[in-house]
Amino acid sequence: MYKESNISFKGINKLAIPAIISGIAEPLLSITDTAIVGNMDVNPVESLAAVGIAGSFISALIWILAQTRSAISATVAKYLGAKKLHEIASLPAQIIVMNVILSVLIYGVTILFVNQIFELYNAEGLVLNYSISYYKIRALGFPLTLFIFSVFGVFRGLQNTVWPMIISLIGVTLNIILDFVLVYGIEGYVPAMHVEGAAWASVISQAVMAVFALILLLKKTPFNLKISFTFNKEIKNILSISFNLIIRAISLNVALLMANAYATKYGDSYIAAQTIAFQIWLFFAFFIDGYASVGNIVSGKLLGEKNYKKMWQLSIKLSRYSIIVAISLSLLCGLFYTKIGMLFTKEPEILDLFQNVFWIVLIMQPINAVAFVFDGIFKGLAEAVTLRNVLLIATFLGFIPTLLLFDYLDLKLTAIWIAFTVWMLLRSGLLILKFRNNFLLKNA
Repeated sequence: MYKESNISFKGINKLAIPAIISGIAEPLLSITDTAIVGNMDVNPVESLAAVGIAGSFISALIWILAQTRSAISATVAKYLGAKKLHEIASLPAQIIVMNVILSVLIYGVTILFVNQIFELYNAEGLVLNYSISYYKIRALGFPLTLFIFSVFGVFRGLQNTVWPMIISLIGVTLNIILDFVLVYGIEGYVPAMHVEGAAWASVISQAVMAVFALILLLKKTPFNLKISFTFNKEIKNILSISFNLIIRAISLNVALLMANAYATKYGDSYIAAQTIAFQIWLFFAFFIDGYASVGNIVSGKLLGEKNYKKMWQLSIKLSRYSIIVAISLSLLCGLFYTKIGMLFTKEPEILDLFQNVFWIVLIMQPINAVAFVFDGIFKGLAEAVTLRNVLLIATFLGFIPTLLLFDYLDLKLTAIWIAFTVWMLLRSGLLILKFRNNFLLKNA
């Protein structure tokens, strides 16, 4: 099971490429829903807006609840590096059970207040009704998603990104097929379910992924799901890390909620255009996150080995590779600038609004790349307090004041994306500064 950490180009990409493929699965599911729903014949603008609003809230909840994935990954990697995996044999099962119970509780609470939740996004009328319908079905997948993420955290800690990739590919492929079948229907066989069909496609895909995750966890790792009622010694540390990462995720989602609330306030076409831009931003984020995952995976193991010199070298290589990927993606999208929006909608007003801000999404990608890499490294080091504080500063001293200023200047969607750019600049800059101060001293 134990191998020395390999941070060569080949070693990094052996982990990164499967992680990239696995990572883009979640945004690809959302992009598929967005594209298919946006091209429906019945109320496409309202449907696209609803999927954007409900999907944003679902992503927010998942990001908040799934923070134990990073904590599990960091802990497993550290014990792998220290050659003491047997000491945390009972840990994965205990964390998985806690995650699933928590997700069921969250589902119950949010269903009770679902109308009020989406009214906070300024949704009303048909958009509100569609948002509620989509959420009530899609949210059934919360326990499944958190189970899958927990298993992925175990595999990442074991320096294995291949099995999560395979599970994710199965889920994405099934989801795309089911989207076409359930949203548009098959005449004489399957009725068209529109927005609700997109939600069911996601839930069914997640259920299939959960089954594969369970099988591979039992067959391909040294862990099992036997529940021990004596808490593992690392539970307290994992919960502490998770709590700080949850606060971080909440502050992150304050920014996302405000972005969508302001876009919805501007009108249905604005939130529809914002949905397209954000789904592409999210796709890029998860794509680049493949290298951040390597930081998460390897830095925890290097910490267990106390190999600080290699950790410094890792940060430089990951930053370089991720920036190259980010620039490549931006240039590729630049070549098809006017065509990309048409994959999601044919409405001229939405396309104009989207194209007016898409250039900002593209030019900020190298900044995002650096921020995500150092996010991953600090998660691998279990530096949850640092990550929490950086997000609090970036959101409340960066994003919100910038959004309020440029909204006052009536820049609308442009205001939102300028605020996102400032947000990412602060996230990347503060983490680089902290990392340099910590590890240049240890390498001196």
